[in-house]
Amino acid sequence: MNSVKERIEKLRELLRKHNYLYYVKDAPEISDAQYDSLMKELISLEKAHPEYYDPNSPSQRVGGQVQDKFKKVKHKVAQWSFDDVFTKEEFLEFDARVRRQLSKLGLGKEDLDYCVELKIDGLKIVLDYENGEFLRAATRGDGKEGEDVSANARTIKSIPLKLQEDITCTVEGEVYMSKQQFEKLNKEKEQEGETPYANPRNAAAGALRQLDPKETAKRNLDSFIYELALGSIPNTQCQELNELSKLGFKVNPYFENCESADCVIKLWEKWQKKKDTLDYMLDGIVIKVNSRKLQEALGYTSKAPRWAIAFKFPEEEAVTVVKDIVFQVGRTGVITPVAELEPVVVAGSTVSRATLHNEDEIRRLDVRVGDTVVIKKAGDIIPDIVRVIKELRPKDSKPFVWPKKIADCGGDGTIFRKSGEAAWRCKSKDSFVQNLRRLSYFASKKAANIEGLSDKIVEKLMDAGLVSHLADFYKLKKGDLLELEGFKEKSADNLLKAIEKSKEISLSKLLTGLSIPQVGEETAIVLARHFKNLQELMKAKEDELKQIEGIGEIVTSEIISYFKDEKNRKEIKDLLKYIHISNPEYLQSEDMKDLPFRGKTFVLTGSLKSMTRDEAKELIRKLGARVAGSVSKKTDFVLAGENAGSKLKKAKELGIKILSEEEFKSMLA
Repeated sequence: MNSVKERIEKLRELLRKHNYLYYVKDAPEISDAQYDSLMKELISLEKAHPEYYDPNSPSQRVGGQVQDKFKKVKHKVAQWSFDDVFTKEEFLEFDARVRRQLSKLGLGKEDLDYCVELKIDGLKIVLDYENGEFLRAATRGDGKEGEDVSANARTIKSIPLKLQEDITCTVEGEVYMSKQQFEKLNKEKEQEGETPYANPRNAAAGALRQLDPKETAKRNLDSFIYELALGSIPNTQCQELNELSKLGFKVNPYFENCESADCVIKLWEKWQKKKDTLDYMLDGIVIKVNSRKLQEALGYTSKAPRWAIAFKFPEEEAVTVVKDIVFQVGRTGVITPVAELEPVVVAGSTVSRATLHNEDEIRRLDVRVGDTVVIKKAGDIIPDIVRVIKELRPKDSKPFVWPKKIADCGGDGTIFRKSGEAAWRCKSKDSFVQNLRRLSYFASKKAANIEGLSDKIVEKLMDAGLVSHLADFYKLKKGDLLELEGFKEKSADNLLKAIEKSKEISLSKLLTGLSIPQVGEETAIVLARHFKNLQELMKAKEDELKQIEGIGEIVTSEIISYFKDEKNRKEIKDLLKYIHISNPEYLQSEDMKDLPFRGKTFVLTGSLKSMTRDEAKELIRKLGARVAGSVSKKTDFVLAGENAGSKLKKAKELGIKILSEEEFKSMLA
């Protein structure tokens, strides 16, 4: 079978399955982001291969099936869904398309403006009123007919049973469950031993489809109405929203009028940052041509209005294909498997690689070359593969086999795995790749902070035979750099100034930069606080190290082993000829009694406005606290910036104190 045709058919089959689970059974198995990603791929393939057109493809549908347990209702007005865009470029294409179409119709483009509304992540509701009295409520269904949920809709207090005017009309809106109510409902379900809902949208759909209206009433659903679909309709969408409010409907207050595409993009960026401050879920904004006259002129495609678009926020999840599994050798010889992916946009950036962590994780996921996978990314974190979509697995797929040797390890490529550890390591410690990683890490901000000394430049220096040990950075001359491709007078001078500046280094930064196995930033600070100077640490005994809080048996073993190695001792001796080790006052405090955060543990998530995360970490450490990489019961505070990820969610689950950036700055003051 043609591979493209096979892929299209498999995608259609999978999307039909998830359509049924989502719209009919209220039991989704995948997130909205995963569904959108699969649908986007199907639409793209169908567009590129029109010979495989199928009128019954999921891409041609508007909504889901009607359940037999509810009475079927024919809609007075056809129910459309919006097309989606996910990037600024895609939105600008929509804007340009609207302007072209208006120009062809001889309508003035200068009259074009938009009404921008928040896209509530809930369940669409269609309400009919007769002479001002509530008549009926229905779900969207397949766009032509939906399910009669009138009895349940009556329990939603924000849906008026009598309007402010005695008019006959049809309105459309969104039924949703607040985040607070969602958390309360899921706690109740967990206490009763039931499976919690996946998200507030799913919970709202389940509540609206209860056979007993009393059960719906218990769920405290809410609504926003945004469309006057039938009746006396005002001239613009913004006027329409105001009219709906006058009639007694609950209208989301955050709609705005935009006269330019730039205005729309600024609102999209604004709400992308502010969405978590609201008590309901947003997954984007909706942009509608404001003029009713222009809307009618632009009309509809077979499935969506030409005058509106849903501008979705960047998803933290996406679906893509594993092209290969390769191995990355780290600075301490740890081997990390990495999946090379078909490029896909996730969390606002194009991703082509995802970490697989270790051999055990590959086995747990059963990920293989050629698999279609779900990847997840939060902020700047390297994405993870969270699930394999096995229904799309190629027929000739074979389980991945972990290699016995890795060429980048040097020597004969032998690798080993210690008992009780997940990581495989290189037996040889002298490979080019390991040394490149080690030298680059020493130059990074976490260690010596040699500005401008990138991985590529370190590699050039190594290839030219100029650098092979840490001390070699400090032996470089201007003439050496000018011999390298890409270096001019100014760039050479700048790098030499940065190297000179790095000669003053704190003990903790030096220990981090030495790439001692198991010694990261926080452990380095613990060691610097205890020993005060490098010489004391180098002659420390096993018993003394084990007694230090935060230094366990494995870390102790690695430290002792590192400083016993003659090559390491020689490298440190050579390095000390060029650098001066300082120990900041906050690392010299005997017992840290006077430090306000003494003994506390912080975790950072999301991006901060007034400082970098590294600057925030340094402030936290100066005040006596430690910074951890993950949230646990031992965490005291979580500092949450914009676009906070899963750490924020876990902190809420554990009841840990969450600090905004402003609250954190107040604590510092």
